[in-house]
Formats: sequence, structure tokens, C-alpha cells
Amino acid sequence: MARPVLPLVRSEWVRLNRHQWSWHEGNCSELLVDGARYFPAMLGAIGSARRELLLEFYYVRSGALMDRLIEALVAASEREVRVCLLIDGFGGRELASADRQRLIRAGVQLAVYNPIRLRNVSLNLARDHRKLLLVDGEEVFTGGTGLTDEFYSGATHQPPWHELMLRLRGPVVGDWRTLFARQWWWVTGEQLAAAKMPPPCGHQRMKIATTAGPLHQGIKVSFRRQINRAEQRVWMVTAYFLPSWSVRRALRRAARRGVDVRLLLPGPYTDHPWLYHAARRYYHQLLLAGVRIFEYQPRFVHAKVSLCDDWVSLGSCNMDHWNLRWNLEANQEVQDADLAAKVVQTFVADQADSQEITLAGWQQRPRGHRIFSFVVGYVSALLLRLF
Repeated sequence: MARPVLPLVRSEWVRLNRHQWSWHEGNCSELLVDGARYFPAMLGAIGSARRELLLEFYYVRSGALMDRLIEALVAASEREVRVCLLIDGFGGRELASADRQRLIRAGVQLAVYNPIRLRNVSLNLARDHRKLLLVDGEEVFTGGTGLTDEFYSGATHQPPWHELMLRLRGPVVGDWRTLFARQWWWVTGEQLAAAKMPPPCGHQRMKIATTAGPLHQGIKVSFRRQINRAEQRVWMVTAYFLPSWSVRRALRRAARRGVDVRLLLPGPYTDHPWLYHAARRYYHQLLLAGVRIFEYQPRFVHAKVSLCDDWVSLGSCNMDHWNLRWNLEANQEVQDADLAAKVVQTFVADQADSQEITLAGWQQRPRGHRIFSFVVGYVSALLLRLF
């Protein structure tokens, strides 16, 4: 029987998610840009699984991509691989009943975190926003993708949503499996076998960072600490930009002490236009401090990655008030110059497809645009703080 989800009340839930993860040496990673790269890699890994597949995803919807994934999971289950699929009750609401039954009939264990309730609306705000695929306890894919057609348009076309994923091997994979096992136990009551730490495979230093509501802000605290330590650069890509006052202050201070601070944010293509305008409410003070802001033009940039010197954080967490207050989030932190260089290369390429918002241009906006941005931004920020 599924356990009740009371994330801001139950002390048991709080203890479960306030784990302090450790740094591990000897890991390796591959940065995968867009679904045309990472979905074939994920499907290939599922196809080669021998013992166990563990999946935890927020945004799951029936469609062409999900059909391919279901086929791969069903085939894995038929060759006696254990398959556990954990989806969020709100983010997975568009996974059709026929698809759910197809998975269950094939032996896939399907669990739902915090199904939508009508009696207690406030509990519906708590969501599992993590994204990860674990293969045989040896390999993990994590980042910001959903299992929907927005992220994949086939091998020859760019998907409408621009996303980044990491493919990981090494000792840190053991922590990812522990993280999944705790959530699986909380939702289903079933205790998975203890995780084994995989052997070293490279030279990268890694640590998991998590967020679990206002009582555990590990991702934000870690990012703010790295901003304060940065000497060369602080670059960030996020789909929704409504950071706390402390993060905004850290960004401004870093820019004023000569650090190259850049933000790559969504432009006109976004799934939440009101959040786009709410984010613009913070532009003026950031621009005054010397922060450079780029709005990505071709597609919706859905990625969530932060870069401070050679420290990289990539995962599920957007830098916005809602994510940090209500969601379960997980990012992979990596201290490595090689991965940082690959992130820089991707950021620079995306920057070329962006419109830079300059202080002079921002101050010269028509009066009507200023009033509209202020009103929409103020109301949006107020609503987010009320909830």
C-alpha cells in the first residue's frame, strides 16, 4: 500500500530527504545535448540492462517517445530484468491508462508519487521533480528531461525543448540508487536491496545535491556557496528564473568583484509566459551590477545547469521559488575542468542563438512595456510567495 505524502509535516519524510551526500572520486561523465543524443543512449542502455532498471521522472506523457520507451521497458521485463517506474501524480497525469496497463501487464512495477487529491488541496503542491534512469546499479542518466515528445523529434530534427543530460558511471552511482530506493520505499513501502558502490572509472569528483521543500535547500545553499567562492565565472542556464534574494545578492556581488556572471534564460518560447515576465522583474538590478543576461531565441531552453569556475551542477532543479519551496529535486555536482569546458562550449553556442539584454536597451524600453513587465512580474512573484 502506498504511504501518505505529508512532506511538510511528517518528520519521517524530512529525515528521509535531508541526507548530506558525500564527494566521491573516480567517476566519469558524458554531457548529452538534446533528445536526439540522450534518448537513443537511454534506450540503448535499457536494451542492454541485465538485472535492474529504476526510473524516476516528473513529466511523463503518452506519445511517440513514450511508445518507444514502453516497448523497451516491456522487452526488458520479458527478459526478467526488474523494472521500477516512479512517476509524479501531477506530472504523469497524461500517461494514458492503456499505457499504464500495458506496463503493469508486462511486469513493470509502476508507482505514483502524491496522486492528486481533492480533499486537501495544499498537499497537491508537493511534487517529485527529479529525473533519473539507473541501469543495473552501474550507470545513471540524470538532468532535466521529461518523457514526452517535446524533448524528442527524431534523430534528424531539433526538438522544441532544448535540454541537457549527464550520463554517469563510477562510485557516485551508488548514491543515486540510494536516493531512488528511499523514494521508492516512501511511496510503495518496499525496501530495495542495498546499493553497491560501483568501481572507479575515471578522475572526476562528484556529489549529489538535493532539495526537499523549505526544510532542506541543499542545491541552493551549495550554488550560493560556489558563487561566493568563484574567481573567474558564474554562468547559469535555467528554464525559470525566480531566485531567492540571497542568490540574487550573491550574483550581484560576484559581478561587482570582477567575476564573469552570465545568465542564459528563456526568450519568447516558454511554456509559462507569466514566469518569463516575472523573471524580468529582476533584470534591472542585475544589469546594474554587471551581470550579463541572454534570452535564448530558437526554442524553449529547459536546461538546468550552473557553472562556477570548474564546478558544474546539472540536474532537475530550476532556480525559482516554486521548485525550491515545494519540489523534490536532485542535481549532480561535478568538480572537473574537462566537463566544465564542455559546458562552456555548449553555453557559448547557445549564447550565439540568444538576444543579449543590455542595461542601455533595458532602460530605453517603451513605457508601456515597463509597466506591463512590472505588473505581471509583481503579481506573479506575489502569487508564488503566497503558495
